[in-house]
Amino acid sequence: MEEYINSKLKNSERADRKQQKANSVPITALYPNIASVTIDMNYYAGNSAQAIMQRTVNFFPNSNAYFRMECMNHDCIDGGFNLEPAVAKMVKARLKSDKGEMVCSGKDFRGHARINYKISIKYNKTSS
Repeated sequence: MEEYINSKLKNSERADRKQQKANSVPITALYPNIASVTIDMNYYAGNSAQAIMQRTVNFFPNSNAYFRMECMNHDCIDGGFNLEPAVAKMVKARLKSDKGEMVCSGKDFRGHARINYKISIKYNKTSS
């Protein structure tokens, strides 16, 4: 029964995130001086040193400005990694590259996942 409830919660969460992404504005509306954003991530299970997945996500001017990545832990509820504050901080300081680590704050039953990330931003030449 608990698995059914968790599955239902996870499906509801996914639907909410899809709607949030659909409602988000294009990058050009939020950050008109950005040509592209690339986010490279390594996903880890708990404290493991072995990455379970590598992922690269590319954003272009007409992409939705939605920088929240899902947690890869199947049992996680309301988790994920919100990289919007990191992107906003970089744009404000006009940084081209930054990296960090985040731990999923979601609710799960087997331990929290984490990511190491590197964000690369290319700015429009006219805004230099």
